[in-house]
Amino acid sequence: MAGIDITDKRPLSPHLQNWRWHATMYGSIFHRVTGVGLYGGALLICAWLVALSSGPEAYAIIDLILASPFGQLVMLLWLAATLYHLANGVRHLIWDGPGIGFDPRTASLWSVCNFAFAVLGTAAIWFLS
Repeated sequence: MAGIDITDKRPLSPHLQNWRWHATMYGSIFHRVTGVGLYGGALLICAWLVALSSGPEAYAIIDLILASPFGQLVMLLWLAATLYHLANGVRHLIWDGPGIGFDPRTASLWSVCNFAFAVLGTAAIWFLS
């Protein structure tokens, strides 16, 4: 390729080191992580349904697992992931519909509100149940 200066060592596209991290970046990554976690939760629901249909012995085993401290932690995290994913889904519906909230300040505010909704909603549901 004639005319290209190969002495320039800069990357062709910016790398994560060059960006200042902000709320929307954390929100995007967390949205993907919670999406994967929700698949794990769906598998747990399937296991619970299989145990429920398999009889009292199988149900007692899955009930014992879910009632343990580790099972309770998994359920708490799954609830938080569900609420965060719900809030982020509403944000995407607003982006796709009326198309508002794309400016950086509003997008960052939405991300912080999504995190707050997940934390407060999880606490409210967990302590009320």
